[in-house]
Amino acid sequence: MHPYKNLEEKFFWSSAIAKKNMFDIDGLWDPKFPITPRQKIVTFGSCFAQHIGRALELRGFNWLNTELAPAGLSAENAKKYNYGIFSCRTGNIYTASLLKQWVDWATKEASVPDEIWEKDERFFDPFRPNIEPNGFASKNELLHSRERTLESFNEALTTANLFVFTLGLTETWIHQQASYEYPMCPGTAAGTFDKNTHKFVNQKYPLIRKVLQETIKKIKELNPNIKFLLTVSPVPLTATMSGNHVLVATMESKAILRSVAGQLADQSSSVDYFPAYEIINATPFRGTFFESNQRSVNPVGIDHVMNCFFNCLNMKYPIERSPEKSHKSSDLHIRQLNAAHESAYDVVCEEEILSAFGK
Repeated sequence: MHPYKNLEEKFFWSSAIAKKNMFDIDGLWDPKFPITPRQKIVTFGSCFAQHIGRALELRGFNWLNTELAPAGLSAENAKKYNYGIFSCRTGNIYTASLLKQWVDWATKEASVPDEIWEKDERFFDPFRPNIEPNGFASKNELLHSRERTLESFNEALTTANLFVFTLGLTETWIHQQASYEYPMCPGTAAGTFDKNTHKFVNQKYPLIRKVLQETIKKIKELNPNIKFLLTVSPVPLTATMSGNHVLVATMESKAILRSVAGQLADQSSSVDYFPAYEIINATPFRGTFFESNQRSVNPVGIDHVMNCFFNCLNMKYPIERSPEKSHKSSDLHIRQLNAAHESAYDVVCEEEILSAFGK
């Protein structure tokens, strides 16, 4: 007798993968803890996090939006101005260090740098460069908007039961004198690039793990009962400054992020990992879930990922139906939700801007 003798079929490639249709591959996630429709759930991170937030809301879960759009704003314009994309208007948070930066600012542990970008008498937030498509009319308007987002982010941190974070990138840009981080390279979405000020950093495993671990600990100090669900975006890099071919850079980046997420989930009962990355990218799925550009995830892929999520969750922790939402709904919220049904696969992804610079 040996340890492999009595293993279930899901632990063998032949029975779990090779002998099955790819849509019948199941049991890919064993949830650590229940996720119920009554829990307040916030989503932040890379572009793919938007799909998770929408799927939760469309299935009756309490996706918490702490920064609602102004009354009277159409669903189309609400999306244009980045309302309802993440749980507040942070824009994409691609790295663990950007998440830490937002947490430090929202908790007043650090002050937001004074840097503001200006172009054609319009003002742009370096830390949310696309939050207003045409920039702000004044610095005061920008600062007021940012402060509202920081308050909303703090509310998300302190009131959520589940924090879903999608890791997206290892590559980032920092202000090398002051050591703060930008979500996009200055000069791409807005601002002006200065080689003496702006420094490229390709973060490695030890740093990312340390920063994310510290950030989770800090959030738990604010909200002791909060739990975390980590995912890794399956979307390849739009462009790379690593010096490697973009395919090689993508695989290295995702491998590092996947390792970090797995390690933190292994070490904490309050942190789980959902394998969205594997479901889209693993060889049994044969690239079926990508659009023709081999980068964007198609609607079939998104639906398959989220069906796996809810099926696995329901298998272990049967999901209650007809939840009573704990946050107030408005007519605008209902219109936005209906619009989400119509465009559930269209996401806001700032990194896409880099594709415009390719030859």
